[in-house]
Amino acid sequence: MTSASPLTLNAALPDQGPAQRSAFADLSQETLALTRRLFLQLARRPSTLVAGVLQPLIWLVLFGALFAKAPEGLLPDGMSYGRFLGAGVIVFTAFSAALNAGLPVMFDREFGFLNRLLVAPLRSRSSIVLASVLYITSLSLVQSLAIMVTASLLGYGWPGGAGLLLVLVTLLLLVFAVTALSLGLAFTLPGHIELIAVIFVANLPLLFASTALAPISFMPTWLGWLAALNPLTFAIEPIRAAYAGSFSLQAVVLEAPYGDLTGLACLGILAALAIGLFLLIRPVLDRKLS
Repeated sequence: MTSASPLTLNAALPDQGPAQRSAFADLSQETLALTRRLFLQLARRPSTLVAGVLQPLIWLVLFGALFAKAPEGLLPDGMSYGRFLGAGVIVFTAFSAALNAGLPVMFDREFGFLNRLLVAPLRSRSSIVLASVLYITSLSLVQSLAIMVTASLLGYGWPGGAGLLLVLVTLLLLVFAVTALSLGLAFTLPGHIELIAVIFVANLPLLFASTALAPISFMPTWLGWLAALNPLTFAIEPIRAAYAGSFSLQAVVLEAPYGDLTGLACLGILAALAIGLFLLIRPVLDRKLS
């Protein structure tokens, strides 16, 4: 991994001289400097961005063509499979990017750059975590928007103004939750090999055990229960409803084995998950960054 030199980073970080500088201003400047470093790494090695768009794009094209002639009645409201799949691929793109959030931190740990940050005159070491969250959030949204534009060009539709806002809010909640989990793993696991192993093991099973590729009604009972409890499903269904046209947060978007869930309930579950995971990893972050 490429890392900025200590002199470059210290020049970008605020000096501790002026006592009147607010803590918020210092935290913002530190966070932006560290975020800029991550984007410089991405610019020097753009393969991460390209692969993050290319893989789900291939899924969208191939699966959309494979099930283009799916039998009538398989999907709700006579929806085409391409439009049905689009929501799943959008969510999977954001999820995959967020799941990799811990890798830059892990590489900084292994190459010793994190230790240099810990002894640097930072006003708050929370800027290290905030920079990772800001970077991954931006990357996830860019990749997801690229998939949305491609899906629109393929004729799979585009959400309206309110629908687009719902898509962005849903993706943000999911990305925050998964980023928190990935950062917690980055500070807990011994090395990047273990973190990559967790990413590979979790990625595809969570995708297939969701409603990304098929509705719950098409699944066996045990898989339907797994899909109804999968956080990806809580993100996919509101986005799918936004693509369907007129949308209300009070409308039922998920008919789960344990009961019906509205769009607002799905968003509430994602928000609770994000908050819960950040609270869960906070003691780990406090201990590792102290």
